[in-house]
Amino acid sequence: MDNSVTIYILSDSIGETGEQVARAAISQFNPGKYDIIRYPYVTEEEQIKEVFEEAAEGKSIIIYTIVIDKLRQYIMQLGNKHNIPVIDLMSPTIDALEKVLGSKPKRESGLIRRLDEKYFRKVDAVEFAVKYDDGKDARGIKKADIVLIGVSRTSKTPLSMYLAHKYFKVANVPLVPEVPVPEELFQKDPRRIFGLIANPFKLNEIRQERLKSLGLSNNANYASIERINFELEYSKSIMERLNCVVIDVSNKAVEETAGIIIKHMRSNFGDDVV
Repeated sequence: MDNSVTIYILSDSIGETGEQVARAAISQFNPGKYDIIRYPYVTEEEQIKEVFEEAAEGKSIIIYTIVIDKLRQYIMQLGNKHNIPVIDLMSPTIDALEKVLGSKPKRESGLIRRLDEKYFRKVDAVEFAVKYDDGKDARGIKKADIVLIGVSRTSKTPLSMYLAHKYFKVANVPLVPEVPVPEELFQKDPRRIFGLIANPFKLNEIRQERLKSLGLSNNANYASIERINFELEYSKSIMERLNCVVIDVSNKAVEETAGIIIKHMRSNFGDDVV
């Protein structure tokens, strides 16, 4: 008795889900021989027809994860014609969701691939923000979609991370009078640079709290109004030289500042800025 079978996986994406299901199912049996053949990115009836012609030559089943109605109907039609079992993995779940959500599915191929691409873009952006945080490496300025500059405690790091979750690669550079400004900043498109300033008294409060959290005296020069005013004036002079957008973050949430930056980016570079 011939105890072999070939399982064909048809998918409008990479077919990984169908293959995993096939392997899980076949593990419940002891076939003499089995093959799992994956056909990814199926978008034409001719591709499906060729698979069925091959499948008809032996014992086989066809598992598919295709959402386009026309192609699904064609698979079922050829399954009946060739007497080959066909298993639709997607439709039962989509139909259930349609019933519960009360809305129609998009029935577009490759959507999960686009979701995966967006996920990895976000991961790349977050990793970039960490790598080029706080002026760690000036080379990040050249690669960044957005560069944030400002004195200490003007929300550069949380803003970088928030923008990273919006798929922007962000480098941030602290402006300290005693530390030379990286030359790379003056070579950057000023439309991609955003200077952050804040009310000196607000910064004074924030810096005092920061010193407390570190177990240090809040009388340190770092938190003095005189020092803060000196740093702010210095930072404003750099921002003026760079001719960049300046945003006062004193009474703004990170989300609000990010919204201003994204609006500027789209205004200058279009909706597909990232």
